[in-house]
Amino acid sequence: VAPATPVCEVPSSAMTGTVVQLSCKETEGSPPSEYQWYKNGIALLEKTGTGSARAANITYTMNKKSGTLLFNTVTKNDTGEYFCEASNGIGLSQKCSVKRMQV
Repeated sequence: VAPATPVCEVPSSAMTGTVVQLSCKETEGSPPSEYQWYKNGIALLEKTGTGSARAANITYTMNKKSGTLLFNTVTKNDTGEYFCEASNGIGLSQKCSVKRMQV
């Protein structure tokens, strides 16, 4: 079953230095969807805890299975337009509407 349009939860504003979690979920896809977050139209890298992610100064953890995007400490650099895409290899992938987060 192709995924449905996912529901995204993005806070409209966040305080610098706080923990912020964005979530993305859809329940119709079978097999279960994987989720990819985008910021300003660019796919976010999945942080694996390797040196390269640290070198790129990545301040978040993205879980493709659960659809969560977790910022341990948000910075002004994290302000932007976010959306996520659900895909399970069947039918077209589905995106939620873009939401702006202001830090």
